[in-house]
Amino acid sequence: MDRLSIFLTITVGSVVTGTLIIIVMSLGWYSWLAIGGVAAIGTLLTWPASYVISRRIKRHDPDWDETKVDKVKDLIPDSSAQEV
Repeated sequence: MDRLSIFLTITVGSVVTGTLIIIVMSLGWYSWLAIGGVAAIGTLLTWPASYVISRRIKRHDPDWDETKVDKVKDLIPDSSAQEV
């Protein structure tokens, strides 16, 4: 996993969860079960969505070397290492 996706998690999480809550409330479902359910779904979708956005940003960057991603050994990156 890369550090950019970790930073994107907060922003992407609020956007995804907020969008789902707005959709549920616009459909007229005002119960705590409906709001809590989409909040849980939004939380579960946050990490994969931020990873996909991070990969897309780096893929479109002309100075980024995408082949370094295959050399990563751990899920949590070393803070002193270069960005992957």
